Amino acid sequence: MSDDEREAAGALLRTQVPAAAGIGGLFARHGHELALVGGLIRDVFLGQQPTGDFDLATDATPEQVMALVSGWADATWAVGIAFGTIGLRKGGTVFEITTYRSEQYRSTSRKPDVRYGHSLVEDLSRRDFTVNAMAARLPGYEFVDPFGGLDALRDRVLRTPGRPQDSFSDDPLRIMRAARFAAKLGFAVAAEVRAAMTEMAPRLEIVSAERIAGELGKLMVTPDPARGIDLLVQTDAAEQVLPEVSRLQMEADEHHRHKDVYQHSLTVLRRAIELEPRYGLDGDLRVRLAALLHDIGKPKTRELLPDGRVTFHLHEVVGAKMARRRLTALRFPKDVVADVSRLVELHLRFHGYGEGGWTDSAVRRYVRDAGPLLTRLHVLTRADCTTRNRAKAVRLARAYDGLEQRIAELSLREELARIRPELNGNEIMRVLGIPPGPLVGRAYDFMLELRITEGELGHERAAQELLRWAAEEGIPVPPPEPAEDGEG
Repeated sequence: MSDDEREAAGALLRTQVPAAAGIGGLFARHGHELALVGGLIRDVFLGQQPTGDFDLATDATPEQVMALVSGWADATWAVGIAFGTIGLRKGGTVFEITTYRSEQYRSTSRKPDVRYGHSLVEDLSRRDFTVNAMAARLPGYEFVDPFGGLDALRDRVLRTPGRPQDSFSDDPLRIMRAARFAAKLGFAVAAEVRAAMTEMAPRLEIVSAERIAGELGKLMVTPDPARGIDLLVQTDAAEQVLPEVSRLQMEADEHHRHKDVYQHSLTVLRRAIELEPRYGLDGDLRVRLAALLHDIGKPKTRELLPDGRVTFHLHEVVGAKMARRRLTALRFPKDVVADVSRLVELHLRFHGYGEGGWTDSAVRRYVRDAGPLLTRLHVLTRADCTTRNRAKAVRLARAYDGLEQRIAELSLREELARIRPELNGNEIMRVLGIPPGPLVGRAYDFMLELRITEGELGHERAAQELLRWAAEEGIPVPPPEPAEDGEG
């Protein structure tokens, strides 16, 4: 890099991040170094507007940082002090200041050892990728790029500051970060980095499930998570974190029109992302995880028929259980686990009704089964309707258009999202003359099924149907209440 280029880089950062000059001057007056670091530098050079949150690195210890900013900052916090980080707010700008440091995993440890460093270049050398290992010394915004990060940005490639094997050994989670940044930035991965990912993939077993889930969640909400997932699969890293996805590669789909179920799953994921804005679900983690995992039950249910066709009977049920186990093991939040597994279970429900007209009862059942996941199920189902047969694709799209229209029409007459039996538990007990217990639950299920199948019947007719059901089930039915005097 020439002096002119370095000066231009510093001038750009000074223009885009002027709020850092004040705190840079504060540290300089007290004899300490301070530099802008991290993704902020990368994003400015990629033409993105910086947010109000800035990462800084310093030679000052956390205690010295706290002493320096007390009285200058509007607020401070020390939640990251164990890792050398102090947070503060000045006006509308948030700074996170971290002491120069190095961190390294021992061979069997799930937590990295963190040690303070002594120089900015040493601190940058521990960064994951060269595009994240650039800095600007404050307050003058002197651009620092010891590992060729700006060249990597121009080449749109991910490289590591040192040997990638050393980088991934120090922190194996960087293997997953490589996939995330490839998906987020649309960058290629240098051949030596890719080779090291494959070589060091088994090291991921020492990383805690929570950290893996956090990185996987970030990957899934990038613009093209399929790119990152494919990188993890091709480098064997997915065997450590999502083995069910890797094992889809050898499974031909039931139509024999996709290369394999694995490629189909990536296609569904990309189609779901395209559909998200239509349904107001931009960047929806649940939809994207469900799209990726919707067919993971196929390897366990694959069956070759005598005529040569392949079936995957009940793969949605098996897949839902597998998705629940995997996401639970990764410590995803319980609500995310429940929603994703339910979407996997429901993803074939539309096809079970065929492409004909939808009866009122079928529409009610579809909405009832989906519950609050209905909008996400719309996205997943449409995304899963992948076929190279153009005529069939048009038929499927029209069929789902018809279903959504039927839902809208029926919703005008009925509160589909809140379908309840017309008799509640207390009314069931009164009509049948029974105490609380399992029998009330059976009766409630019958009434709910009746409501879904027949629609609104009215209170009197509903009570009559309940009595008829009880008689057919051999449940003693109370005699009708005697008519009052003067009544027929």
